[in-house]
Amino acid sequence: MCILVDVRDVANAHIQAFEIPAASGRYCMVAKVIHYFEVFKILHKLYPTFNLLEKCEDDKPLLPAYKISQDKAKSLGISFVHLEVSLRDTMESFKDYGFLTI
Repeated sequence: MCILVDVRDVANAHIQAFEIPAASGRYCMVAKVIHYFEVFKILHKLYPTFNLLEKCEDDKPLLPAYKISQDKAKSLGISFVHLEVSLRDTMESFKDYGFLTI
């Protein structure tokens, strides 16, 4: 399992927490809880020529994903970046900086 959030959402949450007087306490910034294999499936769909895993190493069924409440983060006006957008933007950034050649 991996817990994902776009860094732009985290930065926005910091700004909102600073600017909104009613903001207090801790905010759990989790856009999505997903299996690593599901991330690879999305990346494979976005970049079919990139050499990624086609299946998990073992045949064990994936554990059910759990959900973490976004209510408090959304009270700051946070609207989480969609996972596919975040993954695509990350890969494009890696390409732009020469970390990947796809």
